[in-house]
Amino acid sequence: MQHKPYKRRLSNKQRGFTLIELMIVLVILGLIMGIVGPQAMKYLGKGKTQSTKVQIENLSAALDMYRLEVGNYPTSADGLKALVAAPSNARGWNGPYLKKGEVPKDAWNNDYQYKRPGSNNHPYDLSSFGADGAAGGEGEDADLSLWQQ
Repeated sequence: MQHKPYKRRLSNKQRGFTLIELMIVLVILGLIMGIVGPQAMKYLGKGKTQSTKVQIENLSAALDMYRLEVGNYPTSADGLKALVAAPSNARGWNGPYLKKGEVPKDAWNNDYQYKRPGSNNHPYDLSSFGADGAAGGEGEDADLSLWQQ
């Protein structure tokens, strides 16, 4: 009697992917990420810019409330900290004027810039230097200001 070589049959549950199949899947995923990745980063940058613009508007509203109660806007020396802790010369201060009790940072974790008096006949200037944290720039690095159009 002749013996047939024993071949173990693998069920569908025991089969795996071949190296070629895995490589093809990885290449396809790489191509998809190459197309989708830059678009996602573009929207992330726009989101941070929009978030910072909204936060500048909220800080402006808090500064207006401060002015209504104290009689003037904080000095440049007092800065935005006057919205959370009463300056020594602020009569009528009824703060804090920010909900969390601290001055927020912009979307890139940089401090907001505050100056009084402001430029162009504005009572104050309130701005963010953008992603690069330095004055000037384009795109996501551009400065954002309360008085921009």
